Amino acid sequence: MSPDPITLEIIAGTLQAISDEMFASIRKTAMSSIIYEVLDMGTAVTDGEGELASSGAGIPGFVGTLDKAVKAILAEHPEPGAIAPGDVFATNDPFFGGVTHLNDIVVVMPVFVDGSLIAWTANIAHHNDVGGLVPGSISGEARELFQEGLRIPAVKIIAAGEPIEPVFKLLAANTRLPEFLEGDLWACIAALRLGERRLGEVARKYGVETFEIAVRAHLEHGEAVSRRALAELPKGRFEFSEEQENGAVYKVVVEITEDEFVVDLRDNPDQDEGPYNSSYDGAEIAAQMIFKSATESDVVANAGTFRPLRVLTRPGSVFDAQLPAAFAIYSEVEIRLYDLIWRCLAEPLGRRLPAGGFTSVCGTFISGRHPDTGRHFTIVEPQLGGWGASDRADGNSALFSATHGDTFNCPAEIAEVRYGLLVDQLALNPQAGGEGAHRGGKGIVVDYRVREDGIFLTCAFTRYRNHPWAVDGGLEGGSNYVEVIRADGSREEFATVTGLPVNAGDVIRIHTANGAGYGDPKERPVEQIRADVELGYLSPERAVEVYGIDPAALPAEAR
Repeated sequence: MSPDPITLEIIAGTLQAISDEMFASIRKTAMSSIIYEVLDMGTAVTDGEGELASSGAGIPGFVGTLDKAVKAILAEHPEPGAIAPGDVFATNDPFFGGVTHLNDIVVVMPVFVDGSLIAWTANIAHHNDVGGLVPGSISGEARELFQEGLRIPAVKIIAAGEPIEPVFKLLAANTRLPEFLEGDLWACIAALRLGERRLGEVARKYGVETFEIAVRAHLEHGEAVSRRALAELPKGRFEFSEEQENGAVYKVVVEITEDEFVVDLRDNPDQDEGPYNSSYDGAEIAAQMIFKSATESDVVANAGTFRPLRVLTRPGSVFDAQLPAAFAIYSEVEIRLYDLIWRCLAEPLGRRLPAGGFTSVCGTFISGRHPDTGRHFTIVEPQLGGWGASDRADGNSALFSATHGDTFNCPAEIAEVRYGLLVDQLALNPQAGGEGAHRGGKGIVVDYRVREDGIFLTCAFTRYRNHPWAVDGGLEGGSNYVEVIRADGSREEFATVTGLPVNAGDVIRIHTANGAGYGDPKERPVEQIRADVELGYLSPERAVEVYGIDPAALPAEAR
């Protein structure tokens, strides 16, 4: 007899609660601010075969790796008894289920009840340093994966509850921040064990058979929701291409039928000679995020949700890179793909999708010796920026891009104490751009003042020359870039740089873009233009130039 619907719903809700509890556990116990403040992590529960059963909070692109990592670990350990109660496995390698880049370590744990493998708990977090060419392990100059740090190829790190000490020693020996790597890793392991205990309690309470039926039903519900939403999408074949800032042209073909949502990426450049590459799984995650946004964005997300989605790539291309490809800046490749598919569908999907945003991780890495403690530090900071406007509202200001999910910026107080930098300002970006009937959200300007000689800056921004794209007559947004203001007053500007020396008195100024506008600026109500000027979002000169407003209609103090 099948379980009643209420029991099924309780178990499905419990799966989600367990994912969220694991997330909270890591947040409360991790050592690095990139994890406990920024929340650069993700959690999930899969079924026994690695199918995503529930997704926790955090970065969508991280959560999407976890089912793929579990499947890779199952494939790497097929022998009977190779996976046992109390085991923990780890991977960070894109060719062994790691999906992203080497800084992002996935740890997973099997859940056994009455001798049956019923589920896996899984999480992923960004670790500040895993070796490689430069502090922070992110280098725009890497030419192969071997230069980017330690590869963890889906190996067991805990056997039957006991740490495999040589593995932990190997991990610690290959990082510039061993205490932090070990501390953060144990926070992630503790969360796995918490989730394993909770799942065991649920399965024993209702019975293993009922538990497994409930998980299957939950996946089928996810599929049903997606298929209902797919039926409402416009059908057809949609194409778009966009030149990237390195001169490469990315292309996408999206075909929407009654049964499938197909994303075809086969006609794309060969894999990059540097670190601007994505694995197949990473490309699939970018497509999954757009598929979810285009269908039902606010309900269930599990393996069933994505059954109507099919992603086609060409092995050896930038979206399906092969060994020995480097992956350090994979995030900008995947976010560019996400934005490309978004732009491709913006017109056919009408009101569902807004205009383009700053849409970059804007990864900023600063490393050196703390001026007060003398200890080595590495700051890893994604940046906030402006979102594109929609046909209903202005864009959001100072938020992470949609691919970055439920994450936060590192507070100035934490940055100053932990990293010995001074945060001179964190302000909305006054740059022009993004005007429209609805205007794009504002980016930010943040200043890090360096207090010690021998500090190094690495950054990897996109949307520097190619600005956020507008819709229906709006104006494109601004630009993402880093400005280094030297103590002598000279200035240097970068979108990408690796290991740039900065010294005491220098200022690292981050600029992130305004989102793009939606609709003809001439249709923006006068009172909203006045408010933008009063709030400092818009200069009086720009108001007259772009909106054509009578200067007499502006606030008296702005004339």
